[in-house]
Amino acid sequence: MREHRPAMLTAEEAAALHPSPPVTESKLQRLRLLAEHENPKIRESVASSYNTPDDLFMKLANDPDAGVRGCVAKNEATPCDILRMLADDRSETVRGWVAVNYFVPADVMEKLVGDASRTVRSLVKWKSQLVEAV
Repeated sequence: MREHRPAMLTAEEAAALHPSPPVTESKLQRLRLLAEHENPKIRESVASSYNTPDDLFMKLANDPDAGVRGCVAKNEATPCDILRMLADDRSETVRGWVAVNYFVPADVMEKLVGDASRTVRSLVKWKSQLVEAV
């Protein structure tokens, strides 16, 4: 029976079999168009994209909707300077997403250690414990 079970692929093998389509100018134009949409959930999808251009990340980091800013904060493709800016966001949820972003700079983490929000401080502590465990 074991000979008939499906073979498990590694992430690298799966990515090689199913490569992402190239980022084209038309895709970037769609992202720019959708970043202007009145529905914040549509703007969140742009903020969550790894293909979002840096200038669009900056625009979305200043969005009036905290959900959109939170998606920018948790996106691993967000530039460090924008994460630094979002570490001062008025929303503790946004600051919490900055704290758990894998690519947040060390100086930002040091700043968030003293955040006014107990939740943000707890997330910083949790993340530091993960690093120590590895």
